[in-house]
Amino acid sequence: SLQEIHFLHKILVFIMAASMMSSRISTTISQRNKFRSQRSVRQPQPVNCSLPKASGIEGKTTFQNSVTATMATLSLCSALVMPAFADIGATAKLPPLDRDPNRCERGYTGNTIGQANGVSDKVLDIRMCNFDNSDLQGKVLSGALMSDSSFMNANMREAVLSKSYASNSKFNGADFTNAVIDRAVFTKADFTNAVFYNAVVTGVDFTDAIMTGANFEDALVGGEDVKRLCANPSVVDDTRYQIGCRN
Repeated sequence: SLQEIHFLHKILVFIMAASMMSSRISTTISQRNKFRSQRSVRQPQPVNCSLPKASGIEGKTTFQNSVTATMATLSLCSALVMPAFADIGATAKLPPLDRDPNRCERGYTGNTIGQANGVSDKVLDIRMCNFDNSDLQGKVLSGALMSDSSFMNANMREAVLSKSYASNSKFNGADFTNAVIDRAVFTKADFTNAVFYNAVVTGVDFTDAIMTGANFEDALVGGEDVKRLCANPSVVDDTRYQIGCRN
């Protein structure tokens, strides 16, 4: 069914990300253990970053269990190898603005290679572009530079935004239904009344973002993302309940 296809797509994105994270973590722990051994320091306990197997939890499907369990693993492992989100935003050095007069038009095409990991033959630079009311459904905007742009009321259903950088952009009323948003930066962005229905949101930096009236119904939000979003003063009322805030 269409729903199962969506779940499979999300699982594939997470498996690819988890595979890279697991490799990096294994290398990091190995180097750390070697260093500590030289100093006669007790070895740390290993961390299991392998993907968990889906199990039959009452009331949930196998697909949902797999996605939820995978997100939990990624949240733990990414915390070990990735710098703090505030540091990422503070140290980001962006390339000069692409001088291609048609660069904004590339947003309607998106990236075509390295979709899940934000790798492309050319940087997708759509900074300072206007995509208000545009149809970007299913577009792969992984690794895109999207800061200071406007996506108000844009159709971004099933879009893939992995490692996208969209600081100070406007997403008022944008529809991210079934979208995959992974390790993206949305600092100081405006998501007033945006819709994240059934979207995957993990490792995203929403620092100082405006989330008033955002809809996260049935969204799969990573554990650490929940904590950061719930600390955002603009996350109130139904939005807090949908994200999973405890108070």
